[in-house]
Amino acid sequence: MITEENKLSIRNFLKPGDLGQVAALHGKIYGEEHGFPIGFEMYVMESLIEFYRQFDEERDRVWVVESKGRMVGFLLLMHRNENSAQLRYFIIEKPFRGIGLGKELMQKWMEFFEEKNYQSAYLYTTSGLDPAISLYERYGFVKISEEKTENFGFPMLEILYRLEKA
Repeated sequence: MITEENKLSIRNFLKPGDLGQVAALHGKIYGEEHGFPIGFEMYVMESLIEFYRQFDEERDRVWVVESKGRMVGFLLLMHRNENSAQLRYFIIEKPFRGIGLGKELMQKWMEFFEEKNYQSAYLYTTSGLDPAISLYERYGFVKISEEKTENFGFPMLEILYRLEKA
């Protein structure tokens, strides 16, 4: 939970430098914790450009988590075709995990999803991210497929999750 003690804030708008920080967080965390090569950071940078070019403040939302003015977490909802949304770039620095922040961000993501009346959503993740996968499943995302790939320059298992509105 976000409290005065841990001095976290969440904002829903982008400032200059944010996109670079999101890519850097992904590169650093996935590199250190999961052995992802720099190709993954490059992929994040390229896909953030795609997001920003089609950004629509009515249909898209970012959650920028900061501690003492420094980005320590991030999540976004990106609109897609056919009244669908994509959950992307969900990341939290290690010292800020286990305090309910991930759950809070996921709840805010779901509230925006409902508010904008999206009919479905999807996300891609990889094996080895069990806490995140557990969180997605608690919010109704269902595993659709798994595929062995080398998209980022090393072998990995990519997993597609989908959420369908009842």
